[in-house]
Amino acid sequence: MSTDPTNRTGFYWDERCFWHSGGNYALTLPVGGYVQPLAAGGLPESPETKRRLKNLLDVSGLTSELHVSSAPEASREDLLRVHPASYLDEFKAMSDAGGGELGLRTPFGRGGYEIAALSAGLATTALADIMAGRVDNAYALSRPPGHHCLPDWPNGFCLMANIAIAVEAAKARGEAPRVAVLDWDVHHGNGTEHIFYDRDDVLTISIHQENNYPLDTGALADRGRDAGEGYNINIPLPPGVGHVGYLEVLDRIVAPALEDYKPDVIIVACGFDAGIYDPIARMCCTMETYGEMTARMKSLAERLCEGRLLMVHEGGYSEVYVPFCGHRVIEVLSGTQIRVEDPMAETVRIRQPNDGFNAYISGVIGEIAAALV
Repeated sequence: MSTDPTNRTGFYWDERCFWHSGGNYALTLPVGGYVQPLAAGGLPESPETKRRLKNLLDVSGLTSELHVSSAPEASREDLLRVHPASYLDEFKAMSDAGGGELGLRTPFGRGGYEIAALSAGLATTALADIMAGRVDNAYALSRPPGHHCLPDWPNGFCLMANIAIAVEAAKARGEAPRVAVLDWDVHHGNGTEHIFYDRDDVLTISIHQENNYPLDTGALADRGRDAGEGYNINIPLPPGVGHVGYLEVLDRIVAPALEDYKPDVIIVACGFDAGIYDPIARMCCTMETYGEMTARMKSLAERLCEGRLLMVHEGGYSEVYVPFCGHRVIEVLSGTQIRVEDPMAETVRIRQPNDGFNAYISGVIGEIAAALV
């Protein structure tokens, strides 16, 4: 825990989250208890992207400037606000029996239930600390991720809806009447959208590569239902959008939406799979892109909701590049003087979209903005 009384950025993590494994996908010894899984245990969603981010924070010295904490598992009461008892009971029983798979691309090993509840607990505690004023902003290094998880059907490596669980817990305490969730993971945040689709007390915004995953969600026309109509914003982008395009999306679409909504807290589903080196997506964002996007969100939070900003880790599958992107996000959150430079900066610069493609993307963004009016 930092002893610096002027630092107000929380960092929530737990080694046990790195021990989530692919369970029945793993071609290694059975894992669980004190047997740590090897690498990803068969999952593209590797613990190394998160572990190497934590290691980089330690090596750079930034960890010592943060309020570092673990958290308790999300309670059953917390979980039941989002997930039905039947789902939780089936998940727990399968987890106790050695693991399995409940949905699409969601394998887990023994103890997977408890690790997923801990991942949700990191986000829940981080948001509680922000709302109570114990920290100004925070980063939750949650794993497994959560933004694809529906109440009763997990998918896309997501077993519990981390952000939704945190939001509902805050609302139960009467702390967050209006919440905005911005999802910049490269994949559509279908779980978060689904959970809040008919409500106006949570504004959901998803910036994603069109028709990547899931294939059948994330359409521009999906704006919400009943009381939630107009409170869901999808921004599907073609492959190849880079630094310039992502910042234009924030400036032309996201910022005006947040300014109009006036949230009590802003939560970012912080996936790094729009990064240029990601193996399962085709965007061209850089370490600097994530830094600039974070700076914009921090400025908006300071203007709209007294700086209350929570980043919850989602996807990102480049073990080499994710740690640097994450470090830059936390640099900006904390306002530290520590800087870790992009080791691939020159290559990244060369691979950015050219002026012609940026102009095309600007036209696409303009069409999206006009359609959302």
